[in-house]
Amino acid sequence: MPVAIEFQQVSRHYGEVKALDSVSFTVEEGEFFSMLGPSGSGKTTSLRLMAGFEQPTSGSLTLMGKEASGTPPYERDVNTVFQDYALFPHMSVLDNVAYGLMVRKVGKAERHAKARDALAMVALPNHAERTPAQLSGGQRQRVALARALVNRPRILLLDEPLGALDMKLREQMQVELKVLHRKLGITFVYVTHDQGEALSMSDRIAVFNHGRIEQIASPRALYHQPRTRFVADFVGSANVIDTDLAHTITGKAQAFAVRQENITVVAPGGSAKKGLLQVEGEVLAIQFLGASQRLEVRVGNQTLTAMQTESEAASTLAAHTQAGQRVALSWSQQHMVMLDA
Repeated sequence: MPVAIEFQQVSRHYGEVKALDSVSFTVEEGEFFSMLGPSGSGKTTSLRLMAGFEQPTSGSLTLMGKEASGTPPYERDVNTVFQDYALFPHMSVLDNVAYGLMVRKVGKAERHAKARDALAMVALPNHAERTPAQLSGGQRQRVALARALVNRPRILLLDEPLGALDMKLREQMQVELKVLHRKLGITFVYVTHDQGEALSMSDRIAVFNHGRIEQIASPRALYHQPRTRFVADFVGSANVIDTDLAHTITGKAQAFAVRQENITVVAPGGSAKKGLLQVEGEVLAIQFLGASQRLEVRVGNQTLTAMQTESEAASTLAAHTQAGQRVALSWSQQHMVMLDA
């Protein structure tokens, strides 16, 4: 696939602060690429470099094969959707969407026709004459999308666009964004700190931490095969077993991760079955989550979690477990992922 975006040893420093520290990666044309990480990890800085709002301190950034460093935002074939929508309250929805075309001096009839097409694209064909104040949060987000898409950019940048929405609407918009991406076929670059969003929508995900990239992989590979302690803990909240406890369990002082849904709660005192590992601890808390329940178990100096569906819990010791009890946690060796650091 042709490359839409390429970072080669790109850094962005603010005095002594290294917001981005010698980062290299590529985004393919037509890809849904997410940048995931906590606040201050470098993901938004990377997006701002792509948009042209910031310039690299060092390194090379190319967009569609052309060096972009020094190129102003309005000369890039890129548009950005922000979390706060950035709509003009005094303008109609139609004029908000058409604003970028007006700046480019496109005639009124043509820009309104294109704006109506963009509104139809985001399922708001009958809202052109309303103002932003007359729209729901989800509708305002769609208008912001339409405004970003009306110029038909080759790259769409999305900076935590669903952060202000409630959970149900956010999940609905995730589906709609993925459908829109498939329909348009352009490159989407999505910034989020929500690993659920990244896992549900992306073709690939880059996990950022302290200005560097820890791992880039597909959602499935990232979840099941994290390379580092940070990725294992941040993406899906795996149990990361430190070297001391790992040595007690496996005889090797190498940290590993095991997902909470791969752990079974069994009676203490017995020996592990063939192919399984087992460790005992004290139940600290049990959380009922509706379709599932989560147990927090203190093992040595660590707290491990086990997640089971209601049907699974009903057929195991977990259904009758209470805080303060001792239990054993058991898992298959094939569900362990050895970690580099």
